[in-house]
Amino acid sequence: MSHHDKTPVTAAIRVLRSHNADFTHHLYEYEEHGGTTVSSRELGVPEHAVVKTLIMEDEHKRPLVVLMHGDREVSTKNLARHIGVKSIAPCSPDVANRHSGYMIGGTSPFGTRKAMPVYMERTIAALDKIYINGGKRGYLVGLSPQTVIDILKPELVDAAA
Repeated sequence: MSHHDKTPVTAAIRVLRSHNADFTHHLYEYEEHGGTTVSSRELGVPEHAVVKTLIMEDEHKRPLVVLMHGDREVSTKNLARHIGVKSIAPCSPDVANRHSGYMIGGTSPFGTRKAMPVYMERTIAALDKIYINGGKRGYLVGLSPQTVIDILKPELVDAAA
């Protein structure tokens, strides 16, 4: 990446900077519905280290954030059981956008419009470095899982399907 490429300043980046977080910028060519397969390929990193930010809701329409390895799916049944609700389902894109303030494909767990509980797959914490959305399509930030834990205070869960 050349120095002429301007890295975006999103709500997520402002949150990371306000915590003096140590992170790296990774811009790539966004592909519609490409997901973590594309971002991991473009960055040359394992898809397991690319963490997706999913906005879901329980049966009472209470929103929550789930952080999951790019190469794994969320077992909504396990997650619901873990947090003591009847059911959890992904939000529609419009609803997710309203809760997070981000477009689908550019959702970051940092700087969301609404404060929501965050649940992070436990095994993410064991990785050296993860890549997570920086608040814009085609833009990931690289940081340590501990930084995510320090800032977001997620509940660690076993929710991979």
